[in-house]
Amino acid sequence: MSTLIEVRGLTKRFVKDETGIVALRDFGLEVEKGSFVTVLGRSGCGKSTALNLMSGLLKPTEGTVSYRGDPVTGPRTEISYLTQSDTLMPWRDVRRNIEMPMEISGVSKRERREHAEELIRRVGLTGFERHYPRELSGGMRRRASLARMLAGDPETLLMDEPFGALDAQLRTDLQLELLRLWQGSGKTVVFVTHDIEEALLLGDRVVVLGLLGRRVLDKPIELSRPRDADELRVDPTFVSLHREMTEALREGAR
Repeated sequence: MSTLIEVRGLTKRFVKDETGIVALRDFGLEVEKGSFVTVLGRSGCGKSTALNLMSGLLKPTEGTVSYRGDPVTGPRTEISYLTQSDTLMPWRDVRRNIEMPMEISGVSKRERREHAEELIRRVGLTGFERHYPRELSGGMRRRASLARMLAGDPETLLMDEPFGALDAQLRTDLQLELLRLWQGSGKTVVFVTHDIEEALLLGDRVVVLGLLGRRVLDKPIELSRPRDADELRVDPTFVSLHREMTEALREGAR
């Protein structure tokens, strides 16, 4: 596989009350096309800042982000980013929120509706097409956001703890749906999480970050697919990997 995203020497400093705050220091990462990379780290390690920089929403203080060899200087249509916060348009119902990326791309009204209805079915929101974000639960808004992310058929998905606020069953359902949508699609995923089990269930590579984005561990995950969360928990390889990730997170906090 060829390198799709290349991050080199990435540093980001913010200024607050005339004081410089370093969120990320000398961060580096290479992501191969078609891979599913999970970035695992505790709160405050800089993983969300790294995604903001990779998406082009933030500009680095130092260092570079390249996509297919070209510098990332702003958002790109090939990259879709699902942030932690809810970004659904409150004046659009579920279907029209999901249609929005296709509308921007000039897709016909009939095609937009057909594709949106298929995505609504996939994420379990059938019957809620005409509901507005204020009329949905938090979990339903997350599902609508996931469908909107997929609507533009992006080449690369950046996902910042997208299922962190969901109940356990819904979280499992959406993890499995994400894997089903990814496998065989050729899409590239960079998925940020603080949950070791989620990182191992989803990723074919796990990158563990310590303070300021220090890379503590970068490990391929050689667990066969499809993966079942209940079966994985008693798999000796999974148990060993879980211990290794736990120790890496401890090391990263030092």
